[in-house]
Amino acid sequence: MSRPPITVLGECVADAFTDSRRGTHGELALRVHPGGGPANTAVALARLGTPTRFLGRLSGDVFGRLFRAHLAESGVDLDGCVSAAEPSTLAVADLDEQGRAGYSFHAEGAADWQWTAGELAAEPAGSPACVHSGSLALVRAPGGSVVEEFLARSAARATVSIDPNVRPLLVPPAAYRERLERWCELADLLRLSDDDLAHLLPGATPEQACDRWHAAGVRLVVITLGAAGALVSLDGQRVTVAAEPVTVADTVGAGDAFTAGLLHHLDGQGLLGGRLDALGLDQAAEAARFAARVAALTCSVPGANPPRANLLDG
Repeated sequence: MSRPPITVLGECVADAFTDSRRGTHGELALRVHPGGGPANTAVALARLGTPTRFLGRLSGDVFGRLFRAHLAESGVDLDGCVSAAEPSTLAVADLDEQGRAGYSFHAEGAADWQWTAGELAAEPAGSPACVHSGSLALVRAPGGSVVEEFLARSAARATVSIDPNVRPLLVPPAAYRERLERWCELADLLRLSDDDLAHLLPGATPEQACDRWHAAGVRLVVITLGAAGALVSLDGQRVTVAAEPVTVADTVGAGDAFTAGLLHHLDGQGLLGGRLDALGLDQAAEAARFAARVAALTCSVPGANPPRANLLDG
């Protein structure tokens, strides 16, 4: 049986936002959206039209059922998901005046971090062109090392994409720093934000960070810089891509949508698979420009709600 060209491995998170319109005295009302960096990326890829397989540990609780419905409705292949006995991860988000979210997490013993080698032993059964992972599932014990081993196996024939998506409230940044060099050995594409950079290499410029990570083994590094756009660095050759102007509802899921846009465009050009040997800087920049459009449309609506392909036509 053939598999979709992109496999995404990682967590689903229930993103709960305070809703002042519904709360009454002495109560706190919440709106819950399905989220989690890898799941957001899988949803965005599928909505853009790239067949996508998601590998996640999905709880049978109310949030897990929400995740399954959301992923399936977006067209994501869930055949590789594990039905988990543990509860889902919950994040309560507080938005600032710019629409940026700060989170408090409820994640101890959650399903997302419990990967075992046996659960991933049969994956991938086909030959995806790209495997994307990152965020908490890649760094959080006990399953993080299992996910890392899966990426190492995948690197033999697939493009490996990693988004560290640093979450210091759950995992100390030092834990990411300790493993980042290894991730750069495995990855062909590293996508991260300027906030991630500040945690991973405090005081370093984006250019200095790119040079360090290229030396560690990754060919393509893309650092998103918010309203300043994105820095695209391919083997040390660099270009800055402008951000798309947008009226921001919030920035939840924008980075995940950017990653999806990047991978979707590269796949459409036949550039995924192997070590990105055929990729040139102009092609990488064009993919980043498309990704910026996807991210901007995601910022224009509340929550991690990436656009479908028809909204990007024209």
